[in-house]
Amino acid sequence: MNNKLNLIIFALLFFLSSCSFDSKTGIWDSDIKEKKRIAELQKKQIESVTIKKIFSSENTFSDEVKLNKQIIISPPKKNNSWLTSYQNNENLLGNIYLSGVDNIFVKKKIGRDKFSFFKSKISPLVYNNNIIFADDNGTIFNVSKLGKINWKQNIYTKIHKKIYRNLSMSIFDNKIYVGDNVGFVYAIEVNTGNLVWVKNHGIPFKSKIKVFENKIFLTNQDNRLLCFNTKDGSIVWDLRSISSFIKTQNLLSLAISPNGDVISSFSSGDLVKINSKNGNVLWSLNALQSTLKHATDFFKSSEVVIRNNSIFFSTQSSIFSFNLDNGFINWEQNVSSISAPIINSGNVFLVTENGYFVILNSSNGKIISSTNILNILKKKRRLTNISGFIMGSGKIYAVTSNGYLIICSAKSGKVESYKKVGNQIYSNPIISDGKLYIYTDNSKILGFN
Repeated sequence: MNNKLNLIIFALLFFLSSCSFDSKTGIWDSDIKEKKRIAELQKKQIESVTIKKIFSSENTFSDEVKLNKQIIISPPKKNNSWLTSYQNNENLLGNIYLSGVDNIFVKKKIGRDKFSFFKSKISPLVYNNNIIFADDNGTIFNVSKLGKINWKQNIYTKIHKKIYRNLSMSIFDNKIYVGDNVGFVYAIEVNTGNLVWVKNHGIPFKSKIKVFENKIFLTNQDNRLLCFNTKDGSIVWDLRSISSFIKTQNLLSLAISPNGDVISSFSSGDLVKINSKNGNVLWSLNALQSTLKHATDFFKSSEVVIRNNSIFFSTQSSIFSFNLDNGFINWEQNVSSISAPIINSGNVFLVTENGYFVILNSSNGKIISSTNILNILKKKRRLTNISGFIMGSGKIYAVTSNGYLIICSAKSGKVESYKKVGNQIYSNPIISDGKLYIYTDNSKILGFN
């Protein structure tokens, strides 16, 4: 019996020894490489928290302009779902129907808040009366509108447990497509959470994900725009932009027109129009050149918004309008927002980081009105930033990084009310089925109607 036991132990040790020195299959080598890559990524993430800017912008907008004309807003439109970042591929948010915010019907903490020092959250999605979101541990949750967990999914191994994960998601053809800041792109079933396929590209993605005509679009931190097949994650084409010394702490922008024109921003300040079918560049311009006198060592921008034949895009010091066909500039105005500007009835609505609600003429960029909405808060609470905003039934709902919801009239620009709704907020609010959803920094879902 002892001889048999010794023989089994010897065979097991021999097997493990053989695996440890396996150089043909690459299984262990790839594991070691992944550990090294993750360790380096963890080091960079820690460094990014403590990075100090060498230069700072002196172009902070701080002008109040009294409204002297009537603002016309189109009737609010109902939407029953929120399937991708900023609702659609054009990032075109208008006046969305919202029943109100007097009642809070869901207030529940779901998920982990392991990396609270990273001030970034992706807005949730809404599909089939369920809310879908991810915590900073990389776990995706599908919950009912009352906060009951239907399923949760986390594809990551123990190697990645010390890494902050920022997931961008988009729903297409009953699947959730995900890109992350680690380098993974994958698909899971929206109804069950089951994994369909996963690819590890080794380079963190630096944009929100978009899906169009069975193709996935993502930009990585090396300024490469990649197009993947939704069926299996294989690469369809890949466009390499010039590398840049300029860093970016926020996500780069992607927008796709109904005709399949991809508009992508890169950390170099380039704005590029690409054919979604083959990756051919149709035009390229540098939006940062106009703002170099105010530039920092960090490139910050809003999402690109496509409306008809125009593009609206904001850097850290200016907002621009470009012609979609040729990239020629329509106008530039020295006011900016890191959230997507809202276009409605010939007007551009935006809220600056430092709290100015600004209305511009979409044809020429002239400022119609400007109001400091943070003044409604007590003085000690005004030392905060606007982290996102949306228009609901003719009102602007802006959230602050210190947890306030400020409500303004889109027609007059005046602040109507405010309320403390949570702790820190770093994601844009969304509206679906007449309800307002806010995802807070401590992984709490808030629902208002």
